Amino acid sequence: MKQDVFGQMNTLTQPAAVEAWNGVLLGFMAHAAVTPQHLGKVLELEPDFALGQAVKGLFMALLGRREMMAVAVEALAAANAAMERQPATERERLYVDALALYLAGQQAQAVQKFEAILRDHPQDTLAMKLSHATRFVLGDANGMRRSIERVMPVYEPDHPGRGYLLGCHSFALEETGAYEKAEIAGRQALWMVSDDAWGLHAVAHVHEMTGNAQLGLDWLAGREAAWAHCNNFRYHVWWHKALMHLDLGQVDQVIELYDNHIRKDKTDDYRDISNGTSLLMRLELEGVNVGNRWEELADLSAARTEDGCLIFADLHYLLALTGDNRADATAKMLNRMNKDAARADDDATRRMADPGIAAAMGLEAFGDGHYGTAFDHLLAARDSMQLAGGSHAQRDVFERITIDSGLRAGRLDAVERILDDRRAKRAGGEDNYAIARRALIDAARDSGDVQSVPAE
Repeated sequence: MKQDVFGQMNTLTQPAAVEAWNGVLLGFMAHAAVTPQHLGKVLELEPDFALGQAVKGLFMALLGRREMMAVAVEALAAANAAMERQPATERERLYVDALALYLAGQQAQAVQKFEAILRDHPQDTLAMKLSHATRFVLGDANGMRRSIERVMPVYEPDHPGRGYLLGCHSFALEETGAYEKAEIAGRQALWMVSDDAWGLHAVAHVHEMTGNAQLGLDWLAGREAAWAHCNNFRYHVWWHKALMHLDLGQVDQVIELYDNHIRKDKTDDYRDISNGTSLLMRLELEGVNVGNRWEELADLSAARTEDGCLIFADLHYLLALTGDNRADATAKMLNRMNKDAARADDDATRRMADPGIAAAMGLEAFGDGHYGTAFDHLLAARDSMQLAGGSHAQRDVFERITIDSGLRAGRLDAVERILDDRRAKRAGGEDNYAIARRALIDAARDSGDVQSVPAE
């Protein structure tokens, strides 16, 4: 038994394996690109380390891609076989149980296994981060915050995981509307661990939600080292920077960031595709011609119509398909989603049913120029969009499409109510997108033209 960097005992025997395992733990906290190499080294040295196999499976499952699920299933089998050959602690076994539940589509129950670990081992930063990450996928912001605040009192100031804990707390605070506290926690996180990209990006979220784009750019300026080491998460931080430039009307900078950072590497990770599709849609809603940029995203998304791992991913694939007018692939995606929604027998398919189907039908109608229909469907999905997972900032693209379809359909009063609600959720702050839409409503009313933009 050897102790890891976070003070937990593990069934590892070789010092080199412990060193590599610490690399996995710290790398996962920092979203570091080198994390898989560290994990590969651990499993090469000690293949019967059940926790290592389980973590490999959990990392694969969190990628939200169908082909990775097969790798995660193999990792679960390896973890179970390892436990037969070598005794595992109760804590390690709970991680294996969590992976089994995750793969069975019961992510909410998997979270309870992480919480069971934290009850006995509250300083286990790995369990904290996995609970946080899974709740994020489930759209459970309040749960993220409760989980972190339960364990926070036992973290000593010198605990190696404390900075990362604060980064997660910052994000949970932001997602639950405590913007001032979130900014303080995120800044503290960066003071404690300079590579905490999650905490850095949580503060960027605060500025996004409070309509302070210039403050957001000032926050990110000169802090590139905090995310340069990251895996594909670095694209997401560049995406945040692009959103800030977009709000300031600096379209050239947005396009430059899109081409040279956000989609420089044409990956097919759903998170990277969501960065690209949501940014292109925001640009188009502002009247910007994005050229042929939809094409590569639509090519990748057309290969994902049968994936069905996450409604969040599917809706962004749909953005690409409708953005590039891929009617056949869009129809395929909707057909598969309807089949999944009819089952609604696990956490993913229940989210396909609600909010997935209504949102998907709204995106299809918007792409076809049927704005009244789009508005009706998107409005029906709106109250439960939190369940699609992701952050407020990420889901805001769907809010914007809802608002713009309502404007184009002449539903001014209903759109105004949405804008009022959106402002309330942003602590009374409004971005330039909302200010411009209010001006459109006022202009339409002043002219006596209820339909400020041509309806379908």
